[in-house]
Amino acid sequence: MEPGNDTQISEFLLLGLSEKPELQPLIFGLFLSMYLITVCGNLLLILAVSSDSHLHTPMYFFLANLSFVDICFISNTVPKMLWNIQTQSKDITYDGCITQIYFFLLFSGWDAFLLSVMAYDRFVAICHPLHYKVIMNPQLCGLLVLVSWIMSALNSLLQTLMVLRLTFCREVEISHFFCEINQVVRLACSDTFLNDMMMYFATVVLAAAPLAGISYSYSKIVSSICGISTAQGKYKAFSTCASHLSIVFLFYCTGLGVYLSSAATQSSHASAMASVMYTVVTPMLNPFIYSLRNRDIRRALKKVLGVPVM
Repeated sequence: MEPGNDTQISEFLLLGLSEKPELQPLIFGLFLSMYLITVCGNLLLILAVSSDSHLHTPMYFFLANLSFVDICFISNTVPKMLWNIQTQSKDITYDGCITQIYFFLLFSGWDAFLLSVMAYDRFVAICHPLHYKVIMNPQLCGLLVLVSWIMSALNSLLQTLMVLRLTFCREVEISHFFCEINQVVRLACSDTFLNDMMMYFATVVLAAAPLAGISYSYSKIVSSICGISTAQGKYKAFSTCASHLSIVFLFYCTGLGVYLSSAATQSSHASAMASVMYTVVTPMLNPFIYSLRNRDIRRALKKVLGVPVM
């Protein structure tokens, strides 16, 4: 969609993480390395789950979907950043910026819903083990992923359409390495009240609601684990949740940290630096967190890589 008649810009300027020329090669090498590690690590995890019949369970089905979302999530922002550094350009077209906003909201929302769905899966597995296969049947698992995608897609579409109604009266600079919706809305010279209300509402739906579901699930899980009589049983039950809890902690703490620090300091540059944690670092660490703590994943990865399984 083209900007409205009263919109006088055709592009934005992404200032990136630093404007110092001497730091650009370092930033390029670092982010290229993290991007390649993220894509390769998550692809290997998807291949391991799909190729090993022992991993065709709800938990690993959701994990494979999470890995797919993480690849899409980081691919929406980092390649454009690397391209701008390589070409010594800061430009991103109006349409490119709007597209980046849409897909960023889509994949971040889908990520949050999947984490909530994975918490529900662990809740059923630990609190209702005898009925697990009946409750978490393939139809329900597919439906949960589909609903998560639809809700995230609707939110991203609505918020993107709200951005399209804004007017930008001059060439604008975004102190970020991608078009983050908060930063773009701040630069508008038209009224942004509806946009602000929509973003607050989306925060409740896409962040607070899934987090509340995760907290409720784990409160029940902890109560159930405390009722297990043997120490070995408690350890086994907790170990199945530890990886997921680590990812939830990384995603929500870094994401909330970005918005809290942004609200406290009003510094776009500080927000951009903090955003690296949940847009780049967290997707990179997810496959390592699961593979290091999960013996079945390690065994499947060895088969994929052709390494003898001991």
